[in-house]
Amino acid sequence: AVSPIARDIIETASLVNGAGVGIELARAKHHANDPYFLQPMDGVDSTEYRASWWTQFYCILWRSWLSVLEDPMLVKVRLLQTAMVASLIGSIYFGQVLDQDGVMNINGSLFLFLTNMTFQNVFAVINVLSAELPVFLREKRSRLYRVDTYFLGKTIAELPLFIAVPFVFTSITYPMIGLKAGVSHYLTTLFIVTLVANVSTS
Repeated sequence: AVSPIARDIIETASLVNGAGVGIELARAKHHANDPYFLQPMDGVDSTEYRASWWTQFYCILWRSWLSVLEDPMLVKVRLLQTAMVASLIGSIYFGQVLDQDGVMNINGSLFLFLTNMTFQNVFAVINVLSAELPVFLREKRSRLYRVDTYFLGKTIAELPLFIAVPFVFTSITYPMIGLKAGVSHYLTTLFIVTLVANVSTS
């Protein structure tokens, strides 16, 4: 008896010719049963994408934005969680003064600023990416869109949330800890924390 794998190899070898047409037929036959592969459209070469870069980007951006809007409870939970953690950190380091102990405590609070913004956003993205990975692999192998259009579309669609979370966190902890007063200092801190959050998201 011939095993299924051996039968596939024999069929593939029998299809190969000098022009390489047999290889393409074998690949098409193999992908016909591949759950992560969509069949090519008529009139579209297998080496090209089905749409222009801007069309790909627009469609991914629109789909990602709709997915964000479809789950408003997740946004509310993220913001509430951020406010609770920020209040906890602000309570622990409340009212620091600029002496030797205060400077060390402020260093610790700034460390928590960075670690909280990093890991909170990393875990959020990991959950989303794990759920969307099968769809992404299927559509990418079918050359529906590029990786860069997917990345940019997802990033821009979720950008408001990844700006709102650092804003809530910094607005609560900054005055509670007693960091340097002044709008410019607050905005500088907010800018850095927002950058950290978006870098960890990327």
